[in-house]
Amino acid sequence: MSNNNQKKRNFQIEAFKHKVVVDPKYADKTWKILEHAIHEIYNHNASGLSFEELYRNAYNMVLHKFGEKLYSGLVSTMTFHLKEISKSIEASQGGLFLEELNKRWTDHNKALQMIRDILMYMDRTFIPSTNKTPVHELGLNLWRDNIIHYSKIQTRLLNTLLELVLRERTGEVIDRGLMRSVIKMLMDLGPSVYQEDFEKPFLEVSADFYRVESQKFIECCDCGDYLKKAERRLNEEIERVSHYLDSKSEAKITNVVEQEMIANHMLRLVHMENSGLVNMLLDDKYADLGRMYNLFHRVPNGLLTIRDVMTTHLRETGKQLVTDPEKLKDPVEFVQCLLDQKDKYDKIITMAFNNDKTFQNALNSSFEFFINLNGRSPEFISLFVDDKLRKGLKGVSEEDVEIVLDKVMMLFRYLQEKDVYEKYYKQHLAKRLLSGKTVSDDAERSLIVKLKTECGYQFTSKLEGMFTDMKTSQDTMHGFYAAHGSELGDGPTLVVHVLTTGSWPSQTTVTCNLPSEMTALCEKFRSYYLGTHTGRRLSWQTNMGTADLKATFGKGQKHELNVSTYQMCVLMLFNNSDRLSYKEIEQATEIPSSDLKRCLQSLACVKGKNVLRKEPMSKDIAEDDAFLVNDKFSSKFYKVKIGTVVAQKESEPEKQETRQRVEEDRKPQIEAAIVRIMKSRRVLDHNNIIAEVTKQLQSRFLANPSEIKKRIESLIERDFLERDNSDRRMYRYLA
Repeated sequence: MSNNNQKKRNFQIEAFKHKVVVDPKYADKTWKILEHAIHEIYNHNASGLSFEELYRNAYNMVLHKFGEKLYSGLVSTMTFHLKEISKSIEASQGGLFLEELNKRWTDHNKALQMIRDILMYMDRTFIPSTNKTPVHELGLNLWRDNIIHYSKIQTRLLNTLLELVLRERTGEVIDRGLMRSVIKMLMDLGPSVYQEDFEKPFLEVSADFYRVESQKFIECCDCGDYLKKAERRLNEEIERVSHYLDSKSEAKITNVVEQEMIANHMLRLVHMENSGLVNMLLDDKYADLGRMYNLFHRVPNGLLTIRDVMTTHLRETGKQLVTDPEKLKDPVEFVQCLLDQKDKYDKIITMAFNNDKTFQNALNSSFEFFINLNGRSPEFISLFVDDKLRKGLKGVSEEDVEIVLDKVMMLFRYLQEKDVYEKYYKQHLAKRLLSGKTVSDDAERSLIVKLKTECGYQFTSKLEGMFTDMKTSQDTMHGFYAAHGSELGDGPTLVVHVLTTGSWPSQTTVTCNLPSEMTALCEKFRSYYLGTHTGRRLSWQTNMGTADLKATFGKGQKHELNVSTYQMCVLMLFNNSDRLSYKEIEQATEIPSSDLKRCLQSLACVKGKNVLRKEPMSKDIAEDDAFLVNDKFSSKFYKVKIGTVVAQKESEPEKQETRQRVEEDRKPQIEAAIVRIMKSRRVLDHNNIIAEVTKQLQSRFLANPSEIKKRIESLIERDFLERDNSDRRMYRYLA
């Protein structure tokens, strides 16, 4: 065993000392073989070569330390052939230039692949150990230096490529496949080659092209046409990138188009006379608006520009609408115009502006701005609701009713004086309920639920109380007739609505002389009601009632007249008189003068409803007029409604009175807010109290700072607050 081990050690030492002697001419001979092979490959005669033998020769050269000779020989041989190729490319004429370049590039790549296979061992060992460029990369670098950067090819190549792009932009068809191959060659040579030798000049030339073209378009096109051209150019450039440019060029070339065709002309486009943004908005040009939105979205401040112009236009047109004397004559039309305007812009934002929330916010702020310019907006919105719930929604499906109510709520949200709306809504609801003229109790209750959701229980508690009273009144009437029905006989029937003071709009109690038949019946009801309810007091609101009268006219024609209580009192006088003067009617009924004139006007001056005749005949009622029954009255209907209680916009004195009531109602609310805040904060300065009170109350109304100051003074007088001794603008909570 030990002898064998010893022999092995001796063998290893002998192998270490052994020297390989190489023929000095070996390297030259071997290189000549390899050089010849490279020439044959470039000359397309590679079919007769033995790649296995060539690989072995290259392997041995590296193994025998002739790697440097092999590498430098490769560089010089490839350089020689590439210089020859450059002459061939340079000599090609016209359109053949790119074809020749592309063909030679393809050949060079094939040759490079074969050479790399032969020199694979050198690529793996010698090149990494000496930090030299790998064979394939070397071939690309040599192509770049000897072909692409050859002065007589470099400029020509760039100009040819740019010319082909220009020709394509002007509508010519070019060989996109050839373009793609040549551009890919530049990309394969490295990012810097593609960028410096093509992309950079391409972007500069493109900027010049679109600068000139955009100027030409802006002078001869309207806004819509210009945007179509800009959109088409943008799409063309994106398509061009997908066909034959580097994908990273897309952002750069689209940025050029955006800058030159959109950003540089933004203001001129939106303000273009007869075709700019305002005209598009007025004419509902959804396609053009959508195109403008999509294009302007691509440039800095583009959407801000559109939004600002839209907002300015909206506020101007809205201001004109709410201050138009003609529109103010008809509250229902006034509100319908607001809703139509809102629908119009909602549709524009949905269809053209991608439902952009910033545009929706701008729309909302604009509506809030101009709706509150008109102090009568709360009243008019309530009148609109009144019209719809009286007759406008008759026969309309439940879904459509909800749509209308939702639109009303949308306008309601814009109101800064929601408490004013509440005042009017309450008055109008009362008249609808009492006259039985609401088209749907469900619709009424649905709106109250929406108001409750928006503003809370406190806002709607009294409104809900009104519905409770109506239901309780029905039960009361059933009890009354159950108790007294037998003794009433066939005389007139009575329906009484018992209204809880506080839940219903406050009304001044106006007495009038009822016909004797009704007076007895009313007294009987009073006795019944007070007998079943202790501690209550009834006061008749004759100005809010209605009556059904059976009337017989001159030729025996009979009608049933639906009239107000005042009109009933007037008509019943003519059972005992053929002719009555205004003064006699006023004295007999004791109806207030303004109400009596309106009452007589509806009975004598409305065509088709003129059951009385006035002498002298005129539209207005004078105190020296006389009245007679119109024996010639006729109607194709048996039932005739006269002077139905319809909500009308208030006169100036009535408006002032409502405003006063609103201001009075606000005082305790402001005081309550101040006390809540001070109870929590204990000490607070004047400005912060104003800010916090305003914030707390803004869901109901916009509190006036001067009124807040008065309420603070009132609370100081009543010892809820005190001023700080050292700082008069600082308040302390006391209670």
